[in-house]
Amino acid sequence: MKFWPWLRVLAALAILGGLLWWHSTSAFVAALKAVDGPSIAAALLVGLLSTVCAAARWRLIARRLGLPLPLRDAVTAYYRALFLNAVLPAGVLGDVHRAVSHGHRSGDLGRGVRAVVLERAAGQTVLVLACLAVLPARPSLLASLKPALIPAVLLLSLLAALARWRHRAVAAAFAEARGVLAAWPGITALSAAALVGHLALFVVAARAAGSHAPLTELLPLLLLALLVMGLPINVGGWGPREAVTALAFGAAGLGSAAGLTISVVYGVLTFVSALPGALTLLVEHREAVPERTDEVRERIPALAGGGQ
Repeated sequence: MKFWPWLRVLAALAILGGLLWWHSTSAFVAALKAVDGPSIAAALLVGLLSTVCAAARWRLIARRLGLPLPLRDAVTAYYRALFLNAVLPAGVLGDVHRAVSHGHRSGDLGRGVRAVVLERAAGQTVLVLACLAVLPARPSLLASLKPALIPAVLLLSLLAALARWRHRAVAAAFAEARGVLAAWPGITALSAAALVGHLALFVVAARAAGSHAPLTELLPLLLLALLVMGLPINVGGWGPREAVTALAFGAAGLGSAAGLTISVVYGVLTFVSALPGALTLLVEHREAVPERTDEVRERIPALAGGGQ
């Protein structure tokens, strides 16, 4: 399984390469030209609202597991994770960093990791429920995407096999999940609010790219794009999202090139919305440097034989 991370990256790059071959670079160039000042400002604002909701969801779940997590720290760590997800392969390494860091700070690495897993699962559950409520009304759309759904089915089968293999760890996680379920109204409300933020950013991307399709037509397509972003075969979120969005927009009669352009604009705006995470990393680094310098100064006399 040590080659799995590289296979995921190669799969995402292969998807992007296929899209470049099929549509050349026109859709990507049009997407970069579509990003302007108002769309960047909207991305930062919508990103702030979505991140605060997601961080509050994480805080609520962590506290149900008995872990302290102030909201300010949660928002800072969440922004940092979003930025790392955007710039590192696989799109989940930021969440791994968030889980491990919180676990170490709280003194319980296992619960810290499970808090992030449950938090991400809660968001995906609300997204799946929204898709189940909206997508059945567009059977032609689902029929046209059958080839793209095959990898998702294979992935779910693999995850089910891994769950059976690690049944004890899964049983422990489910035991804690039952305790978290007592807070389901708040978790669901925060997840729904975060989802609305992601959809709003997709609408901003669509309008910036020149699409004037009504929201009733865009909503199923955007939900489907968000759903496939959960597949762990991407590079910073890129790959399956662009492929499925192009297919979905083509099936809806809105043009596959338009779908690809909108998806690329969304990817750029998502990166912009995560940029505050880069600032948190910079601040964290600048605060850590003086501490390490002081430690070195304290150790120099001892190393030189001048310490007692």
